[in-house]
Amino acid sequence: MDYPIMTRRHSAAHVMAAAIKRAFPEAKLGVGPAIENGFYYDIDINRPVTPEDLKLIEKEMQRIQKENPAFTREEISLNDAIKLFGELGQTYKVELLNDLKTKGTTKVSAEEAQDVDPQNVGVITIYRTGDFIDLCRGPHVTEAREIGAWKLTKIAGAYWRGNQENAQMQRIYGLCFETKDELKAYETMMAEAEKRDHRKLGAELDLFTFSPLVGSGLPLFTSRGTILRQNLTDFIWDLMKPYGYERVMIPHIAKVDLYKTSGHWDKFEDDLFHVSSKKTDEQFVLKPMNCPHHTQIYASKPRSYRDLPIRMSEVTTVYRDENTGQLQGLTRVRSITQDDAHVFCRPEQVMEEALAMYRIAEEFYAGFGMSFHRVRLSVRDMSKPEKYLGDTAVWDKAEQSLADVMRSVGREVEIGEGEAAFYGPKLDFMTKDAIGREWQLATIQLDFVQPERFGLEYADADSTQKRPVMIHRAILGSVERFMGIMIEHFAGAFPLWLAPVQVRILPVADRHIEFADTLAKELRSQGLRVEVDSSTESVGKKIRNAEKMKLPRMLVVGDKEAEGGPLTVRVRGEADQKTMEKVDFIEECLKSIKARLA
Repeated sequence: MDYPIMTRRHSAAHVMAAAIKRAFPEAKLGVGPAIENGFYYDIDINRPVTPEDLKLIEKEMQRIQKENPAFTREEISLNDAIKLFGELGQTYKVELLNDLKTKGTTKVSAEEAQDVDPQNVGVITIYRTGDFIDLCRGPHVTEAREIGAWKLTKIAGAYWRGNQENAQMQRIYGLCFETKDELKAYETMMAEAEKRDHRKLGAELDLFTFSPLVGSGLPLFTSRGTILRQNLTDFIWDLMKPYGYERVMIPHIAKVDLYKTSGHWDKFEDDLFHVSSKKTDEQFVLKPMNCPHHTQIYASKPRSYRDLPIRMSEVTTVYRDENTGQLQGLTRVRSITQDDAHVFCRPEQVMEEALAMYRIAEEFYAGFGMSFHRVRLSVRDMSKPEKYLGDTAVWDKAEQSLADVMRSVGREVEIGEGEAAFYGPKLDFMTKDAIGREWQLATIQLDFVQPERFGLEYADADSTQKRPVMIHRAILGSVERFMGIMIEHFAGAFPLWLAPVQVRILPVADRHIEFADTLAKELRSQGLRVEVDSSTESVGKKIRNAEKMKLPRMLVVGDKEAEGGPLTVRVRGEADQKTMEKVDFIEECLKSIKARLA
């Protein structure tokens, strides 16, 4: 039977839990969802899980699959479920059920909420897999041998329900794919990804660092890393300028009233950093997003239909109180720099403005060899209207507008039900990196809600007051996250235009350093980023050091070069060095940089 891959992965998590209970009867189980590429289960066995334990669990899983028990669904009352899991000694499950009984919710994260059906809290669904019973709403494969190809991979720590004040559990991860070939291909890709790990390369290439005194999830960028960041945002700005965007600047804190008005407070209060003052009783937060601030720039004076569209752009940092266990290098941080832009326009201008945003994003990613291979139209979950602000007619119009934008450029869209922002639908653009991993990065979001909540208006041609449409757009999404992805995409070997150091000059001996410095000064005057290796190392070691730093160009200078001869040039990735006249070398470099080539 052709099961959805997430059904297979969820079923694999159950088989793993059953195997854990066989191997460790005393184990208490937390939650075990299907996730991207696999599954996990949080467990408590009062001792560290070892690699040998993983092998034992795998053998038990294989034994269960050979027995091939069916996944059998049953419905029981909430009280009976509490009694059942109490008798089984599964205290974590009982806690979830008691929360459901007393609060109407388990308050676990979206990916962990598979244990209950929030639409019918009086009835609980359980699944039996042989002699194993789990709290779950399904669905599952029919029989255990239908799961597909799987493999256990690693053990990590995890706080129960993601709260560091709760018990420390152990999370066992596994991979699951439909076929063995798909599993093998993924493992090959991950082996390559490990070589490209941006955290490792970031340290080796001197791009960024973290400090325990500064705090987790708060990266510090070196001069090299800062050049990378600036190159990225300059590229976007160069693409945006022809479309009439203007830069604005906002503070990093705001009164909570701003976010209460926008609706973010009710949705994200637990994710905000709160700021107190000894000078006032007013409550402040570090800004978690920029759009409410930008509405206040718009609202600062009367607007006419002739003023629209107003296009605001800003590269600025927002702050979100992420769980420490979820922080990961640059791809999950607490200080998030956004290349943010918001357009305030008339309804009839939406199509043109959204198309311009698409063109900017398309051209930007082409510069990295990362084209959009999928576009998702993220819409409401119609069964959960309480998750969204604004009325149905407004949402219908917004969703149709974004579909029309993609239709106009001949792009098919996939519908992502329930993936919309709380204030409006969005287009999410998926790219693949050099080793085939998919990333969701750029986004265009329509917002009819924020202008309504903030009372934004413009005087139309007939002198009546109208609401503008607000369009949110991000190209990078997060500068930090994109940098992590980009470092791995290029494996640290950045193209010439992007590289923090474009040329390193390698003097053969000390007597050539003065010429190297003079040459560096001349190259810098042409706009090139140049450094001189004036160390006492041999020229061979200097070349190896430059190659280790993945520098695009090297110039080896000795007596011949110092006396006015052609330059000896080494290009990254080319085995043989070559000679070039200085003027030709400069021209070649500047031409490649202008075209954003390697």
